[in-house]
Amino acid sequence: MQLFRSLKALSAASIFFALCIESPVESCSRLMYTSEGNIITGRSMDWMEDIKTDLWAFPAGMSRTSCDDASAVKWISKYGSVIASGYNLGATDGINTQGLNANLLYLANADYGKLSPGQNSLNVLNWAQYVLDNYATVDEAVKKFGKNQFHMKAKLLPDGTYPGVHLSLSDSTGDNAIFEYVEGQLIVHHNKSYTVMTNEPTFDKQLVLNDYWQALKGSFLPGTSEPSDRFVRASYYLNQAPLKADEQQSIAVVFSIIRNVSQPITKINSDRPNQAPTIWRSVADLKRLVYYFENTNRPNVFWVNLIKLNLNVGDSPKKLLLSNGEVYAGEVSSYFVPSKPF
Repeated sequence: MQLFRSLKALSAASIFFALCIESPVESCSRLMYTSEGNIITGRSMDWMEDIKTDLWAFPAGMSRTSCDDASAVKWISKYGSVIASGYNLGATDGINTQGLNANLLYLANADYGKLSPGQNSLNVLNWAQYVLDNYATVDEAVKKFGKNQFHMKAKLLPDGTYPGVHLSLSDSTGDNAIFEYVEGQLIVHHNKSYTVMTNEPTFDKQLVLNDYWQALKGSFLPGTSEPSDRFVRASYYLNQAPLKADEQQSIAVVFSIIRNVSQPITKINSDRPNQAPTIWRSVADLKRLVYYFENTNRPNVFWVNLIKLNLNVGDSPKKLLLSNGEVYAGEVSSYFVPSKPF
């Protein structure tokens, strides 16, 4: 047993050393908290510039095309959703009317591989939207999307960044899954216990690192903004969170932890160009279908109750404009206005 622990520590140390010599990475974080009757997912969006995020309400029954290739996958949305856009090119985050939550996070070494005969193409910026439109649960997404029938197409973002990302899913049953493309292959990590995700390294290596730190039982915690350190801190504080909490306290718990692993607003360090400040945070109540949102340069948290939006077949897409500095507070479903989707 002692040998096993030593080897495990050595493995964790080796991964940590590899992290230190890799190029710096983007710094989003995500976690899911379960208390008595509450299932809440929170995430931070960290980026080097304003990505012109607006909130969109998309009804069921929308016709979609994933990209401009002849091989593009086409679909009609089964479920309505509320999403946070990035550059108005795709969904970075969101929740659908079935209580499925999707979060895109940066993964610098994502490798989507090459198009295979018979595969359809899906723009990586439409990945989260495709999942929200088509699946009601994490298990359904794992069984269907996990078949790897799509080739992910990646074009440079407006800031010149390659959209290397991985996708986390959670649902109203408390289930979780992480989807990553590693060396051209889709890898799916599916387990209710996978409640935390950050960035590099790949998820399997993050688990090894976290096991090492968990054995220290919080005697001290890594304090940098590296993805592995944020993973450890989020996991530790999540394990210390109250097992019983009402709706209000559950939301507060998730905001408190996701703020702890957020990035302060600082100048961009030329030596670490991808250690970016947090520009917004979202918290999704997967039981009550409420989506909370916080811009870090605004004074208020506001939220959207999906039940108050009309997201049925035949209804119009709507937008809540945020990208011009608008300030909201409280429940904002009445402020969404019909808009032509991006």
